Amino acid sequence: MTLEDTTGSTSGKTPGDGEAPGSGAPPEDDYLKRRALRRGSAGWLLLTGLGVAYVVSGDFSGWNIGLSKGGFGGLAVATVLMGAMYACLVFALAELSAILPTAGGGYGFARRALGTWGGFLTGTAILIEYVLAPAAISLFIGDYVESLGLFGLESGWPVYLVCFALFIGIHLWGVGEALRFSLVVTAIAVAALVVFAFGAFTDFHVDGLNDIPVDGEAFGSNSWLPFGLLGIWAAFPFGMWFFLGVEGVPLAAEEAKDPVRSMPKALAISLGVLVLLAVMTFFAATGARGAAAVQEAGNPLVVALQGDGEPTALSRFVNYAGLAGLVASFFSLIYAGSRQLFALSRAGYLPRFLSLTSRRKSPYLGLLVPGAIGFALAAGTGDGARMLNIAVFGATISYALMALSHIVLRRREPHLHRPYRTPGGIATSSTAFVLALSALVATFLVDRTAAFTALGVYVIALAYFAFYSRHHLVAKAPEEEFAALAAAEAELERG
Repeated sequence: MTLEDTTGSTSGKTPGDGEAPGSGAPPEDDYLKRRALRRGSAGWLLLTGLGVAYVVSGDFSGWNIGLSKGGFGGLAVATVLMGAMYACLVFALAELSAILPTAGGGYGFARRALGTWGGFLTGTAILIEYVLAPAAISLFIGDYVESLGLFGLESGWPVYLVCFALFIGIHLWGVGEALRFSLVVTAIAVAALVVFAFGAFTDFHVDGLNDIPVDGEAFGSNSWLPFGLLGIWAAFPFGMWFFLGVEGVPLAAEEAKDPVRSMPKALAISLGVLVLLAVMTFFAATGARGAAAVQEAGNPLVVALQGDGEPTALSRFVNYAGLAGLVASFFSLIYAGSRQLFALSRAGYLPRFLSLTSRRKSPYLGLLVPGAIGFALAAGTGDGARMLNIAVFGATISYALMALSHIVLRRREPHLHRPYRTPGGIATSSTAFVLALSALVATFLVDRTAAFTALGVYVIALAYFAFYSRHHLVAKAPEEEFAALAAAEAELERG
């Protein structure tokens, strides 16, 4: 591995970066100046809104497919276990983000704890999640636009193109404007979920929770576990959909106000909100119409309210709000993907030109390139469910590695200054680690093709790192500097 001072060239310039010759700025200052984000743009409220926005679309659709894998009881147990995994992970990330408040997020944590290979493995897994998830959600937005009859449009590539172009354009405008837009749309979606629950609970029936026919051949099957004990495991990825994405909040660390204090607070509050929404939505939707009726619905909340009957004012409102929820998650996941790509590129793990920022301090290529890939996937495949399963595969790998990073840093650097400390310490992150590995295995139970596709992408990325980029890392990138300082301090202690 070669750690270059900035760019690896004797002139201190990266080919293609477009730095003006004779600028008079030191090479390292010029390199990082061209890759600077707008600091102090987000306080704890905007960060909390971002955490909820990542996830809120999962309350409107997707989670219900878990009913067809595990029944009400199986999905309920899976959701509790996955909720515990996210809670443990969020507490660990709160500590790590207070130690290393950089745009690298999980990659930065793993780089410090597990070295360059650990950093790249984690960052790539996160990037897979945040590139694939928006592509899948754009398809769901298209379906909602068509079902609502908006402007007479049908789901197809023109709708997907408008989604990517419009919302990437807002991000290019500026991070503060983007996060405020996200907060407003997320507030609408959350309000709609509360209204839905009030309406659905008026027609709640306990016997509807376990009305899926029992598979008598499944081990341990009964009315609450119609597909047996294995159904609990198969439902893990769908229990995750109530929380998937909240771990992306630390990616905003470099643009946050006082990240050491605001990041742990935002992570804790956003997870608390998501837990309440998950419990409320899960019980209200299945109890109002029955688990069998909503288990494969594309819009389970609307089905729960109206069934096969005529649309009501409430069901129409929830339908429109579902579109708002999809937009909120789509919009925020684009943000997360761009920041992870920015951090990996700035440090040299990926081509460095991808981390260049505009005059408004937005990583424009970090937004445009993943957006183009996402649009191509959406328009070319049309398979949202498979893309989400690939995203879950990447997510579970990153969760395991981030939890492992917390464990390693606690053991290897016990005296490191920690403004926030994870309740339960290593026991908490160890729980997240074990549950994340269990969820990773569960992705193969749901869709082997998706899991092996993600694995193939992972292998290609690792080959690029092994043969090229690990020899051209940028020493001045914040995540690399943190790691270098830690190595120097360890060497002094040994001396």
